[in-house]
Amino acid sequence: MAKREDYISWDEYFMGVAVLSSMRSKDPHTQVGACIVNSEKKIVGVGYNGFPIGCNDDEVPWEREGEWLDTKYPYVCHAELNAILNSISSNLKGCTLYVGLFPCNECAKAIIQAGIKEVVYLSDKYAEADNTKASKWMFDQTGVSYRKLAFTHPSITIGF
Repeated sequence: MAKREDYISWDEYFMGVAVLSSMRSKDPHTQVGACIVNSEKKIVGVGYNGFPIGCNDDEVPWEREGEWLDTKYPYVCHAELNAILNSISSNLKGCTLYVGLFPCNECAKAIIQAGIKEVVYLSDKYAEADNTKASKWMFDQTGVSYRKLAFTHPSITIGF
């Protein structure tokens, strides 16, 4: 008997972990997950978008519009930052970050400072936004590569 030929790629596996992580997010509008992988193909960090530890997510606003302090934006931690902060490794130099949504400029700064060298993403729906343009400029300046994931398997089903 020959080995299976329809197994998922490493990229699909790690992006699958990022997507599964996004399902932990309580954000009613946008769920994003991230997974950091070292050069040995070992997961060293996982995160999703949500409020800081200790903030009651029943009391913090989830709104996207209105007065700034009455929206989620001053409080939410993005998936990329959470994956970096949750990392089990003190050294992320040379790692790859898998993420559902192209990183904002604030996360790009953390990615660069952490030494992550590649970003693999699913969606770049805010490509024309200034913060995304700033992210790409900083990545280009610092040698962080980025690419949209090319799928072999357009969906992965997990059953329990």
